[in-house]
Amino acid sequence: MAEDLAQACAGLAADPRRAAVIVDVDEVLALFVQGFRAWLAPHEVELRMERFGLFGNMYPRGGSTPVEGARALALFTRFFAEGCEAMEAAPDAAAALARLAERAQVVILTAAPEEARSGRARWLKAQGLDYPLVFSPGPKGEAVRAMAQAVRGPVAFVDDLLPNLDSAAELAPQAARFQLVADPALRSLAPTAPDRHRRIDSWTDLARAIEAELFPAAG
Repeated sequence: MAEDLAQACAGLAADPRRAAVIVDVDEVLALFVQGFRAWLAPHEVELRMERFGLFGNMYPRGGSTPVEGARALALFTRFFAEGCEAMEAAPDAAAALARLAERAQVVILTAAPEEARSGRARWLKAQGLDYPLVFSPGPKGEAVRAMAQAVRGPVAFVDDLLPNLDSAAELAPQAARFQLVADPALRSLAPTAPDRHRRIDSWTDLARAIEAELFPAAG
């Protein structure tokens, strides 16, 4: 188990009867696409969201052929090393998590590359989102399962991507799953499966739904 995940699990286990809320960053707490698009501009690259995803949507300025894969990946990685602190926070996210944190333990779970570690932590703190931070590349089910097993209270997991939500459904079925896509321009593009994961794109409404799921006796 990675060190940051082990630390998060230990923190959760210190108060195991409390509920846990596990939350993604990009397009959940942060308006990632908007920030990435702005960062790409000086590099003469346009991000055209013709479909949901990044690779295949980056184009040389004015060009008709997408940026080839190796360069696209290099730009993606450089953004996390150099530019991810310039993103805007999703509306109402900080207030919603502060409300949830009154009764639940909050952990941030990101699949960002390792190059983002220090910048991502600074950004979260600056946005009033200073909660334990776990980096977990790839599908997030394993990390969600480890954290869910660290507590006896109920657990909720929030992400924008179906593969991560499906992974959690398979490996941590005890966790309530919610999909949120923060950027209004992406919502119609994002694959969704409301029969498997509740989709709520407002943090204010989502906080209420999570509270109702985790604390039904209080409703």
